[in-house]
Formats: sequence, C-alpha cells, structure tokens
Amino acid sequence: MQKKISKIPFKGTPEQEAKLNKVIAENKSDKSRLMAVMQEAQEIYGYLPIEVQNIIAEGMEVPLEKVFGVASFYAQFSLTPKGDYNISVCMGTACYVKGAQGIIDELQEELGIGVDECTADGKFSLNACRCIGACGLGPVLTVNDEVYGKLTVKEVPEIVAKYR
Repeated sequence: MQKKISKIPFKGTPEQEAKLNKVIAENKSDKSRLMAVMQEAQEIYGYLPIEVQNIIAEGMEVPLEKVFGVASFYAQFSLTPKGDYNISVCMGTACYVKGAQGIIDELQEELGIGVDECTADGKFSLNACRCIGACGLGPVLTVNDEVYGKLTVKEVPEIVAKYR
C-alpha cells in the first residue's frame, strides 16, 4: 500500500523547528541515527511532511531521497497529519471478512476524506491498519485509544457524531 502525501498546508512553528534542529545537532555526526532523528521529528510534528524531511536531510547531510525512502517504507512513519480524533479501522483478516471495508467506506462518506487523510479542520484522520488483536470483536475501529467492536455500517454515523 503506497502512502499518501498530505494536501493540507504545513503549519510548523519556530519552536518545533528549534526542537528538531537540536535533535539533529545531537545526532548529525552519526548517519546511522537518521531513523532515530526521524522518530523524534514525528514526535515533535505528529507526522513527517516534506518540509520536515528537507530539514532532516539538510541537517543530517543525507539526500532527501533517503529520508523520503525511510519515511515511506516504514509503517511507523506518517506523511499525513493526524486529526484530533484518529480513526483507525482494522483490516486484518477476521475484521475484513466481517465487513471492515464497509466500515471504511461509510467513514469516508461521513468524513469526506479517504484513507490516510485528515479533514481540513484537523479534527479527524482516517487510517486502515493491520490486525490489532481484537479478532473476536471484528470488525473493529479505534478512535484514539477507544475501541469499538462488532460494528455495523449503521453505527458509524453515531460514532462520528460523538466526536463532532
């Protein structure tokens, strides 16, 4: 599955950039620390937009292509911002056969965004994830740390309304 790149304009702050530059300065002498720097950058910004990848590439003196390659390869990195309410739908086998795709379709309709996107107001983001280990409750979705199981498509608008 190819990762999407955010269409929402980047809104980094000078404070965030100062934190990132400090992390880079502490690690730039060791190129093997690139992934650790990227992890800290994601902690600072919540995701790794191209602007942040550029800062990392320049600061660590590595090609931007390398930073992007790592960011787009590893599942732990996100190229899109997360909303205040990050909705994640399990697409593991058990959830999938019990109707997870229908849940995703309804969420896309309800939120007006696709998978790996964030609403323009930054309130909701939508992800499809691998098995979360709640197979007996499938299909399952989480909103941040709250788990909803044994879902039907009809329940989706009610769940979204709870967070609006």
